Amino acid sequence: MRLLLVRHGQTTSNVDFLLDTAVPGAGLTALGEQQAAALPEALADEDIEALYASTLVRTQLTAAPLAAARGLDVIVRDGIRELSAGDLEMLPGDSEQGALYMKTVFAWAAGDTALRMPGGESGAEALARYDAVVAEAAAGGAGTVAMISHGAAIRMWTAARADNVDVPFAAARPLDNTGVVILEGSPEDGWKALTWAGAVVTPSGDSGPAGRPLGESG
Repeated sequence: MRLLLVRHGQTTSNVDFLLDTAVPGAGLTALGEQQAAALPEALADEDIEALYASTLVRTQLTAAPLAAARGLDVIVRDGIRELSAGDLEMLPGDSEQGALYMKTVFAWAAGDTALRMPGGESGAEALARYDAVVAEAAAGGAGTVAMISHGAAIRMWTAARADNVDVPFAAARPLDNTGVVILEGSPEDGWKALTWAGAVVTPSGDSGPAGRPLGESG
């Protein structure tokens, strides 16, 4: 299966750099609406047979133009929502609390799945819910599936599950609004990332410094 993980369009919380992870969450800004409207053309070469969105409003709004263009129903699943910030909800992403959020997220991707977000979920819980939606999509038999999801969740899940993406790679590459990570594989055989925001993915371990990963939730 070809799996397209797409971050939603810009929200007011993104503009204010806040850890906005709870349902229903912020809607799209005017720019976010433009980004969503541009998705059908951006993904014109992809033969998308199934389209998923999370339970947060912003992903469903982002998915709507693509669904209309392709004649697809949007399958809404809680499992691909953003990683819960728990007690850190709506705190600034460029703060000590924001740093703790991202440190926890990438610890999960590195294998410390028993670790729990303060007042929130554990890595095991977050991965299990995301895995379940991916497994559902794979079982559906579609050749190409698009999932409109969230920045931290996409980066964490890809670093944890793609054979050729490690934590330093994902940490160094925040995903812009409507940025896409394309993977290929299956739950049984594993996953390989093909492109990350349009760039071909280099082998695991071939990555630069940690960059600025803070506050990329949402």
